[in-house]
This record gives sequence, C-alpha cells and structure tokens, in this order.
Amino acid sequence: MPLTEADQRRVDEAEAEAEAAGSTKLLVRSPPDTQKLGSITVMCLILNRTIGSGIYVTPAVVLRATNSVGLSLLLWTFGAVFGLCGLLVWLELGLSIPKFQPPDESTASLEGEARFENVPRSGGEKNYLEYIYKDPRFQTTCIYGVIFIVLGNLAGNAIAMGQYIMQAAGAADSPDAVRGIAVAALTGACLIHGLWRNGGIVLNNVLALIKVLTLLAVIVIGFAVAGGANLGNGPVGKAAIQANFDTHQSFVRPSGDFGSYARSIIYVVYSYSGFKQPFYVLSEVSRPKKRFAKATIATMIMIAILFILANVAYLCAVPKDRILSTDLDMATVFFEEVFGNEVAPRVMSGIIALSIFGNIVVMTFTASKVKQEIAKEGILPFSLFFARSTTTPYAWFKQRFWPSRSRILEQSPATALLLHWFFAVILVAATSSTSTAIAYLVLVLLYCYTLVIIVGFFVAGGVLYLRFAKREEWTDNLGFKPWGGPTAAIIYGCTCAFMIVGVFVTPRDTSPYSYATTGVRHYIVPAVGLGTLLVGYAYYLVFAKLIPRWRKETLVVEREPIIVRQGGEQNGEWVQILEVVEFWWAARQSGKEA
Repeated sequence: MPLTEADQRRVDEAEAEAEAAGSTKLLVRSPPDTQKLGSITVMCLILNRTIGSGIYVTPAVVLRATNSVGLSLLLWTFGAVFGLCGLLVWLELGLSIPKFQPPDESTASLEGEARFENVPRSGGEKNYLEYIYKDPRFQTTCIYGVIFIVLGNLAGNAIAMGQYIMQAAGAADSPDAVRGIAVAALTGACLIHGLWRNGGIVLNNVLALIKVLTLLAVIVIGFAVAGGANLGNGPVGKAAIQANFDTHQSFVRPSGDFGSYARSIIYVVYSYSGFKQPFYVLSEVSRPKKRFAKATIATMIMIAILFILANVAYLCAVPKDRILSTDLDMATVFFEEVFGNEVAPRVMSGIIALSIFGNIVVMTFTASKVKQEIAKEGILPFSLFFARSTTTPYAWFKQRFWPSRSRILEQSPATALLLHWFFAVILVAATSSTSTAIAYLVLVLLYCYTLVIIVGFFVAGGVLYLRFAKREEWTDNLGFKPWGGPTAAIIYGCTCAFMIVGVFVTPRDTSPYSYATTGVRHYIVPAVGLGTLLVGYAYYLVFAKLIPRWRKETLVVEREPIIVRQGGEQNGEWVQILEVVEFWWAARQSGKEA
C-alpha cells in the first residue's frame, strides 16, 4: 500500500540527499510491505533454527551424563521453561526499543511534549545491550560485535552435517570430506540468500515444515511401539517402557557429577535457543507489535511439547542400558531398535543432515543482518562496504525481462553475507587438527557459552536493571509486558550465571564430557569464551582510544532512521522504512577524550 503524503515526502527527501552528487551517505532500505515477513515465516525461523541436531543427538548424551531417565526428562522440561523465559525477555526489549519521536505533530501530549514510539529494529541483542550499557561510547558495540562476527555462525553444525551425510551414504569416515561438505553447505546457504532473498525465505519455510513433520513421525513411531506395534524388530516397546518408566527405576542411582549436569544443561539450552532468530530481522517483520509476540510464544510452546514428547518417544523404544552401552546418537539407536536393520539409521542420518542444513540456512539469513547492523556502527574496517544492501541477481534479472511497477527491488546484505561466510569457513579450518566429532562439540559449546549464555546473562541482567533502577521510566512505555514482571529475567539470568560458573567444574572420567572421552580439557572452551570478551575489549581500546589519539580526530557516526506508518494507514504501526548512514572523522576538542 502507498505511504501517506507526508511520509512519502520525507522518504523522497532522504533518498535525494543520500543520492546527491558527492554525498558520502549510505541509504539502507527495509523491505516494502509486499516483502515483509509474515507470522508463518516468523514461526518457521524459530522452528528451522531450533529443530536440528540437538533434539536427535543431545538426548543420548544427557542420559549418559545424568544416568537417570527421570532427571534427563526434567532437564529437557527445564530447558523449555528456560527458552520461554528467554523469549519473554527478548520480547520485552525487542518490542520496546529503540524509541523514536514520531515525525507528525499529532503525537504531542497535552503538556506539549512529544512522546516516543517503540519502533522495532533488526539486530537483536546488539540493540538491547547498546541501549542498556551506553557508556563508554563504542565499548558495548565493539565487544559484542567482535564476538558475533567471529562466532555468530553454525560452523559446528556444518561439520555435523558433513558427518551425517557420510553416514547416510555409508561411506568411510573422512575428515577432509566432512569439512569439504561443511564448507559447501556454508557457501550454499550464503549464495541462496545473496542471489534470491525470497527464495531463501521460501526454502526456510519448506525446511521448517519438513522438520516438524519428521519430528512428529518420530513421536508417532515411538508411541506406536509403546503400544505394542512391531515395525521390524519385534515388540521392543514393552521392555523399554519397563526399563525406563518404572517409578522405582527412573530416578535410581543418578550421577552425582556436578560438572556433567552443568554441561548437560548447556547442551539442552542450546537446543532451545532458536527463539532469538526473528529478533535479528525484526524490522523486516510485518506489523510486529500486533502479531510478533503471539507468533513467537505459540512457536516456543509448540517446540517445548514436541521436544518433550520426542524424548519420551525415544525412551518408549530404547532401554536405558542400550543407550549407555553405545556412543551413537539417540536417533540412530532409536531407528536401529525399532526397525532392526541398517537402512533405517542411514535414512535417519540423511534426515538429520537435512535438518542441520535448515539450521544453517536460517542462521545465515538472520546473522548476516546482525553483521550488517554492526557495520552500520562504523567499528569495522570498510564499514560502509559491509553495511550496504544490494539488489539481488534474481530481482535484477526479473526486472530486466519482466518489469514490474515496484520502485524497490528485492535486496540482500551481500557484503555482510561475505563477512559471515569468511569467519564460518575460518572456524571450520581452525579445527582441522582435531577429529570432526571433537570439532563439533567444541564449536557448539563455544557458540552456546558466548552467544547464548554470556550474552544472555548481560541481557537478562540489563532488564532487571531497567526494571528496578529505572522503574516507571521503563515500565510505563513497554511494547510488551511479560507475564510475572521480572520473573522471566530472574530465571533466565540466574540460569545463565549458574552455567557460566558450573562449566568450569571438572566432569568425572566416566562422563561423556570428560577429557578421557573428548580429548579436550573441560576448562578450555569456557576460558576461550570468556577470552573473547577480553579480545572485544582490546579491540575497543584500539578503535576508540588509540586510533583517535593517533589521528587527533573523533569518529562521528550518524544513523538517521526514517519511520512511517505501515501500509499508509493513519493509525498504522510505526515502522522503519529506510536508514541513512554516514561516518566521518571530526577534529577532537582539546583536552577531551575521543
């Protein structure tokens, strides 16, 4: 739908100013209404990112670590609560900041003071951390930016995908082939989104549907076996149920290994961490204030139900002792027990590989937008290059041969996708000296420890600061008010704090996380994770302190968002339609820090 006359005039003025001869301003457009993400796509972003290797691989590892069916199911239930709490925290922030003053005078209050509107912006927790931890300038952006640019990818999942493709093909294990497949998957996902934005979104939605149907099939098979069905290997359900769900056996002799419990919680939490994906592209969502919260909450509840039922379904067919006696993942053992042949596990390996590729597709789409937002802050070398959006080849080709009346063609953050691809491939190469199994565990734990747990701790802590230090100033103008007030932030923050510390406790030698099993000292990955904070801070000191002193200039960053009423409706939601970005170095005032 067209914009109002006033909104269109402001858009035209911004475009003319940015496109004028000699201008150094960069114009970055948000997708028009016809290209906005609907509620179904928002749901699929979460589903496609959440349903992956975690629900097929992690249940067996958690059961071996806890040595208890009851406790492992409790951990998966707690993971669902943790994921929902995290979603509520992100909704409170995502639908409340940034705040912009609407351009029309009709929003002025009776006292004559203009009010501010919550206008969602892409970038996820980058925006929230910058809003909460404002001072000193550039510090939060540099620390978060370094962590996300380097680790904000699924290199570990790509390696796992290579492993499962080799298993599905029945080929001998080859580290070089696995890493080659990993690089091909990462490259393919970047090319899909760079060449055809809408095609990448459609692929994401199709993969999400396939993954939900696959998980439902696993659940149905598990409960059918529990009911006495014989699917090729006899009625295995009766023995499995007696071994796993006997009330006198489910909680008998659980592991007393604190270090194993801490790491098990981390891997369970990782499986539920996909709720953040649509927040990374929030400015591209249609009518976010009206639809976004309902869609995301409904999706997380659906995922919680599916994951818990899937764990129960596995245990309806696989006795606990069978899982403890092998190092295979849960899905493989499940299909071996149910069908009693080698074909079914290989088929399942192919399905898991497809699920993992879905993870990579959605993460590539969303993470590249965050990296584009980081580049808009001017902290990267060649920031304007990585901050730009370009017309996709598909849109150019379509317009060339089948012209449309649309003045805004489909665009993608092609240069940010290049940045994303580069560091993902670097991580795959950096783990080439280890086995592919260890590389997967290390990269997944490193990603989860830094971008889920450490970042989550600071985000939840920031919400508590806003609620208890700012009080009415914050709570009176929320775009979303979570149930229970600060309860979700307290649960999420305390759990993150527990995992930050708990992962340093040494697991027992019999643990699946021990050095004897993995070949990696338990403290290395969390130490590297905490070290990334120091690297980010060092980058901040160089960028914001040393370089300005050397140049005797201060970097000025100007980001001017143009917000309009979506759909041209007089009472429509305020959304960001485009942004004008400009950087320049200005002479420092004598005696003042940059």
